[in-house]
Amino acid sequence: MYSLDNFQVILKEPLTQIIFGNSFDILKKFPSNSIDAIVTDPPYGVKEYTPEELARRTQGGTGIWRLPPSFDGHTRSPLPRFTALTKKEREEIYSYFFDFGKLALEILKPGAHMFLACNSFLSQIVFSSLIESGLEFRTEIIRLVQTLRGGDRPKNAEEEFKDVCSLPRGGYEPWGLFRKTIPEKMTVAECLRTYGTGGIRRQKNDLPFVDVISSIKAPKNERGISNHPSLKPQSFMQKIVYSSLPLGKGVVLDPFMGSGSTISAAIRCGYESIGIERDSDFFRMAEQGIIRLSQIPIQEKNQIEMEFNEEDL
Repeated sequence: MYSLDNFQVILKEPLTQIIFGNSFDILKKFPSNSIDAIVTDPPYGVKEYTPEELARRTQGGTGIWRLPPSFDGHTRSPLPRFTALTKKEREEIYSYFFDFGKLALEILKPGAHMFLACNSFLSQIVFSSLIESGLEFRTEIIRLVQTLRGGDRPKNAEEEFKDVCSLPRGGYEPWGLFRKTIPEKMTVAECLRTYGTGGIRRQKNDLPFVDVISSIKAPKNERGISNHPSLKPQSFMQKIVYSSLPLGKGVVLDPFMGSGSTISAAIRCGYESIGIERDSDFFRMAEQGIIRLSQIPIQEKNQIEMEFNEEDL
């Protein structure tokens, strides 16, 4: 197991370790060239997971979190409103991910990949800052999923402009695929032999990993265990995590662990993994739910769709 003797590791399963704390501080203490892959869903706007904004979300107050309109009387979950960010806040996002990219470059092995979730509105800021930090942009992975992001009429003028929406209704989630550059003149095959990195693992049916993946929101049984506002379904996460280690061995890191869906997927894949989370509520959720989430059988898509109604779109 990856040695984390200098940290207070809370959950220490045979292949799993999770750490409570700020990932920026913790990653600075990781050995250089020691991580085989990063799979993470970071705070998109940085500030939406601050204590102040989370308190507003819980209390139903104003802030970056908004409630999507109700079409059927169901209570809906809040979504972060990134279009409300100012120029200064966008610059802060750029600096945040630039600094994160530098930390990732230091700890990733040469040729190691990072799979990073984003959204269509901020991806151009986040991805460009990571490229500027020195990471090599490889492609986007498109998660096809119907959401309630966008499609709204102009705020406070819904009746006046009934036929207008300020943004298209979201139908996908972009994941950036980045790689730490392979040493000069080294081929992918040589990188695989030397570091165990450089490529991505093919699917279990021996087909290539694809960059468009049909998905849905996390089903009810998964949300019942880990009710994180950005929870991704295990049916999707296991595909991403499985492909992150080209030889099926190494360490997968999630520095923004949330409730632990990446770590649960790694357990299911039989991979060694490390998760870091700074929010105490999300960390407790992960501590209590990671193993349980990893043990839920993955349902076929048509089975999952039968559970869903308009509330879950």
